[in-house]
Amino acid sequence: MGVVIVSESEKAVIEHYVDPNWSIYAAPLVNILQVAEQLGVSREALLSHTTINPESLHIPDRRFPVSDYFKLYQAAADATENPDIGLAVGRITFLKGMNLQLYMAKVSTQFRDYLNVIPSLLKLRGDIGQISAYRDEGLIELRWEPLSLNTGRKRFFSDEVLAAATAIINSLCVLPVPVVKAHFTYVQPRERTLLETVFGRNLAFEQTHSSVFFQSSALNYPLLEQDYYQGPDGSQPFQNFFGKDDPADPLLLRLKQSILQHLPEGEVTIDKMAGKLNVSRRTLQRRLADRETNFLHILQEVRVGVALRYLSDSRLSITEIAFLLGYADQGSFLSAFKSWQGVSPREYRRS
Repeated sequence: MGVVIVSESEKAVIEHYVDPNWSIYAAPLVNILQVAEQLGVSREALLSHTTINPESLHIPDRRFPVSDYFKLYQAAADATENPDIGLAVGRITFLKGMNLQLYMAKVSTQFRDYLNVIPSLLKLRGDIGQISAYRDEGLIELRWEPLSLNTGRKRFFSDEVLAAATAIINSLCVLPVPVVKAHFTYVQPRERTLLETVFGRNLAFEQTHSSVFFQSSALNYPLLEQDYYQGPDGSQPFQNFFGKDDPADPLLLRLKQSILQHLPEGEVTIDKMAGKLNVSRRTLQRRLADRETNFLHILQEVRVGVALRYLSDSRLSITEIAFLLGYADQGSFLSAFKSWQGVSPREYRRS
């Protein structure tokens, strides 16, 4: 097993390029600690390298300086002497996010739909970067784009993000989506057995970007449809969101389903929804007026109803719910929900 060695000058470069205003949620920190503990390193020893209060990690929506995230990851890599630690953290990231992924499968129908929300999905973790999708000669490239470019050279960041993304895709698509090739910005390691287990054998190192590539035909692969209804807390999270609506009014049902599908993208406009329904904006406005309603009313009705459904599932965090509803940040969702219900989402969930 190789030892992860990083010079003090390298550490200083990373810290120098981290914006002091950047922050990250508790979950990514907890994932690192969980893997490191399994590899024999104490949580207290790792946290001593940071300014993190251990008690604060029990609050999922608490934010911490990104600089502490980098320090914690580096300390864990050094202490465990495990160059594959990022792959293990990526697996934890995938497993802990499975409930959110199942909701995403509920509001998407094909792999291409899911790709539209991947950049926003990584923002759930905090100010560390995003995954973007590109077409490349018959292939789809999922590229890791860190906010701090110097961290792109750090193996564990790339490994975690790409391992989690690969696992997520194969958990959602009905058909398997094999990795055609994978690129990494770091130098080829001496031992690559686990890398090949996760990404296949077609690996290239010292590349401009860290990316995984899939056949573009996978864009049309259907996503898994949920066929169960009872959640562990007695809720029915994956049941038809609009099952109580009048089936004799297909326009409203189709409109609500389209709104639900596109909420995570953050931009749900009447023009976009009219296009999805194959009608003009004016026609949609007229048909809604005939029903004594309007688009903004329907949009809020969907958001309120779906928010209450999501809050009934205790496995979803407030941050994840805000994302699923299309809000740019948790604060915007908190303000909107209080205006609807008179209480905060946490108060509603407790009641």
